[in-house]
Amino acid sequence: MSLGPLLVDVAGLTLDVEDRELLRHPLVGGVILFTRNYKDRAQLEALVKDIHALREPRLLVTVDHEGGRVQRFREGFTQLPPARLYGQLYDKDPQQALKFTELCGWLLAAELRASDVDLSFAPVVDLDFGASSVIGDRAFHGDAQVVAELTRAWILGMRRAGMAACAKHFPGHGYVQGDSHLMLPVDPRPLETIHHKDMLPYRKLVNLDLPSVMMAHVVYEQVDKDPASLSQRWIQDELRKGLRFEGAVFCDDLSMRGAEKAGDYLDRAVAALAAGCDMLPVCNNRAGVVAILDGLKTKPDPRSLWRLTRLHGRETYSWDELRSGPEWRQAIQALEQHSSRSFELDPG
Repeated sequence: MSLGPLLVDVAGLTLDVEDRELLRHPLVGGVILFTRNYKDRAQLEALVKDIHALREPRLLVTVDHEGGRVQRFREGFTQLPPARLYGQLYDKDPQQALKFTELCGWLLAAELRASDVDLSFAPVVDLDFGASSVIGDRAFHGDAQVVAELTRAWILGMRRAGMAACAKHFPGHGYVQGDSHLMLPVDPRPLETIHHKDMLPYRKLVNLDLPSVMMAHVVYEQVDKDPASLSQRWIQDELRKGLRFEGAVFCDDLSMRGAEKAGDYLDRAVAALAAGCDMLPVCNNRAGVVAILDGLKTKPDPRSLWRLTRLHGRETYSWDELRSGPEWRQAIQALEQHSSRSFELDPG
């Protein structure tokens, strides 16, 4: 059985009968976990082990775990600062900031890999234009060159820990004020400006063999009438051909209001796949998942399977091994030095 294109959620701390049946469906390829799926590390490890045991190749287990407002697992995990902190440090001491950023990217990924989570949807590569409340301090900086350097450091840290990165939200969500969870934002800028600013970090990251990106539910009205997440122009022309990107493409969550333009859940899934997405998250709407599973007619794509299987986690650690190692202690000391640790978390 191959990995299907749907990324779905589960209700609680363990899998119930309905979850197991759903996750064995050939159109499902992965699971996204939320705060409601986490009690403590032992419970998380048992849940992930159960999910991985259901299929071969095993389902991808993913999470939105960036630090700052967006950190799904809290008690028992190191609380990480928002991305903006790394940018502020860069303004004072670029070399120290890059070293610290790589260390924190490693720490985030290493702790998740200690629980056998495959992929975190990080880092945010959006620029901080001071306009977007949903991005805000999740962005490293407003300068594209600085964002490129910091995201490179973060991704290298994740890679050393055995985790692939997912850069988001292509081509850039930072300029628009609207929250695509609640509406479909429209970016009025011309393509040349987006190329010069928002896409600059992506051009540099592709040279690092960037494993995956997540698309933005944003309409760039001077480029295409469809949101980038559902746009062949953005995925095929700009990302695949223009940037020569060969990794996996995730749509943003099809349950978000930013995806409603395409129609019902089945219409959204068909549009995202036609545009070139490899995997489609459908979160917090089991009826929507079922509608897609019942109606979607698609054949396995060997190219998508190759892209997705590359995202499985590599190195694994036990928590005891991790916390007794010198790099973990170094990372904790660096956090204590650089961060007030009083940042707000998103309950997600």
